[in-house]
Parts: sequence; C-alpha cells; structure tokens
Amino acid sequence: MSPSRPSGAPAPWVETPPVHHRLPVYSLDGREAGHLTLPEAWSEPIRPDLIRRAVVAAQSHRRQPYGTSPTAGLRHSVEWSGKGRGVARTPRLMNSMRGAQAPNTVGGRPAHPPKVDRIWAKKINDRERRKAFRSALAATRDAKRCADRGHRVPPNVHLPIVLDDALEAIDSTQEARALLERLKLWDDVARARDHGQYRSGRARRRGRVRRTPKSVLVVTTADGRARGFANLPGVEVVSATRLSTEDLAPGGDAGRLTLFSQSSLRAVNERVEPRDS
Repeated sequence: MSPSRPSGAPAPWVETPPVHHRLPVYSLDGREAGHLTLPEAWSEPIRPDLIRRAVVAAQSHRRQPYGTSPTAGLRHSVEWSGKGRGVARTPRLMNSMRGAQAPNTVGGRPAHPPKVDRIWAKKINDRERRKAFRSALAATRDAKRCADRGHRVPPNVHLPIVLDDALEAIDSTQEARALLERLKLWDDVARARDHGQYRSGRARRRGRVRRTPKSVLVVTTADGRARGFANLPGVEVVSATRLSTEDLAPGGDAGRLTLFSQSSLRAVNERVEPRDS
C-alpha cells in the first residue's frame, strides 16, 4: 500500500497530453471531403489581454505623427506696454488694447500643442506577440466567442471552417457568394452589409465615410488568390504568410469567423509549430 500524501502538501505534477482537434475538410459543394488534425498550438489558452496588447501595438506602428505649425498663433505684431498701466501683462496688437499671441487670447498660440516628436509606437515582447497570435488562432475555434463578436455562426459547425484548395481558384463574386450560401455563412455577410454606418465630421471629410463591420476572414496560401471574395462587404482575404493577430482579432476582440484552405492551414501550422520555451 502506497503511503498517503500528508494533508496540505501539493499534489504531484502530472504532464497532461496535448489536445488535438479533428476538423472536417469541406469541398466546394459543401460536403465533407476528409478530416485533418490541428496541432497543439491551436489549443493555446486564450489570453484576451495579450491579444489586445498585440493589436494595439500593431495599430500604434501605423499612426502618423502630427503637430501644429511652429509659428501657429505667433503671426502677430505685438508689444507689451510695460507695468503700471493697470492692465494685464498680455502682449497686445500694435496701437491697440486687443490681446494677441498669448495662450489666453483669441487666435493666440496653443498652450500645450501636439508635437511631431512624440513617440506613438507601443512595444511588445516577441514571445508575447507570438503567444498572442497562437491565442487568437485558438479563439477562432470557439463558436461562442465568434457569436459574442456579432458573427452569425451556423449551428453544429466545427470552427474554423476548412475547405480544399479549390477555394483559392474562385475569381468571381458570384461563385464566392454561392459558396458562402452553401456553407450557410452568407447571413454573416448580409449582417455586415446591412449594419454599416455612415460617419460624420472630420472622418467624413477625409474619405472615411462608411464603416463596415467585419465579416468572414478568408486565408489563402499566397496573395492574389480567392479574388472573388474581395468585393463582398466585410469579407477580407489574407495570405497565410501575412496573417496577423489583428486579422484574427479586429479591434482586439478575439473570435473572428475564419475560413481556411487546406494548404493555407498547413502553412499557418508551420508558422506556429515551434513552441517557445
């Protein structure tokens, strides 16, 4: 009889076997054409904090520095009349009592203007960035997270959805729509089409008139493939080599409805297969 473990002592550490998930592979007619097994990286614990940090860091690297003109508010001919005149020590226009140039005057210089030398970029460790990418991949398997993002997830479907390589040969929007209808994913594209919003104000003047919600993400092996999905509202096509955490979790919210070709899934697995120590 083995000796009993004393009360309060920690339980012995037991290595748990890696979790592997089997997914069906669909053909273009919507029928199952085989199965594949996802590697261990797709079972990464989902870390929403790391995913958001990685997305914010990627967005910060695209931000363009801005600032005011060095002479903004200083283009006046002003003078100070000196002390003892019963008025504030504010620079005033020549031969006038109207204040100018000071921050507390109309048309004066800004008190604390934005400067172009401000560093907007945010840093993230390489291991954290890679872990966030694996975590975002694992979140694409969770149907509840996809539904929480607003996606219309078909019932009894295994996520992510994997199709054979004939997916990448679709070049017309009509064929792309027919495929999404067979997979019962067109409802999500219609949601993105019907729930677009028109912006107002400065964004409208700068060309960002309409905001379209994100819909299905199509992952291919290389750029220029599956061009038939490009014109569908909310649908994005990205290659496996360019796939990023921001594509899988737009805005930092994990769980995007994702569609892989079989070869692109193999390429993504090659990216995430080496685990960090």
